[in-house]
Amino acid sequence: MRKGIEKIDIQSLDLKDQVVGINRVTKVVKGGKNMSFAALVVVGDGAGHVGYGSGKAREVPSAIKKGIEAAKKNVIRVHITKEGLTIPHTVTGRFGSGSVLLKPASPGTGVIAGGAVRAVISAAGIHNILTKSLGSSTAHNVVKATIDALQRLKDPHTVARLRGRDVSEFMPAPKKTKAVTVDTSAAVQAKVTPATSAPEAV
Repeated sequence: MRKGIEKIDIQSLDLKDQVVGINRVTKVVKGGKNMSFAALVVVGDGAGHVGYGSGKAREVPSAIKKGIEAAKKNVIRVHITKEGLTIPHTVTGRFGSGSVLLKPASPGTGVIAGGAVRAVISAAGIHNILTKSLGSSTAHNVVKATIDALQRLKDPHTVARLRGRDVSEFMPAPKKTKAVTVDTSAAVQAKVTPATSAPEAV
């Protein structure tokens, strides 16, 4: 997690957890092998708050419980636009060898993401976005790179106020759809008349 993030009161949030992956870990000791499980969990309220965490225990339920507790301590706030429920601008997040590209999308696009990226995006409450994983495919690296990208997002209204400019200079104007008119007269003229039947032979 990046330094200087704001503290969020998770008691007032309705956080829902989602297990991204569970790995079996074996530790070789003098007396033999110790088996344990490591769980990677993502939590979010679907309204701009998301966090991740990992837990390790001898049993899977205990590992998931530890992961949820760790994820609730790392919850961050994500800037989401009210129009279209997408991100305000393009951003790239990196962690280790993992790199994730996030691009805003128009309403109706949906979440174009897979695997660990989709889990983080859905938990944050983003409904329209384009994503691309450019580096490592390891779930831990992808999740942390996605969280890093979401932390780099800036609110257009805050940036405009700091620079003393209008927010319309940062956000593109919505595209106007052109009305398409159909010329019915041409369609009527192009209509093929049925062929006349040949006279019967006497």
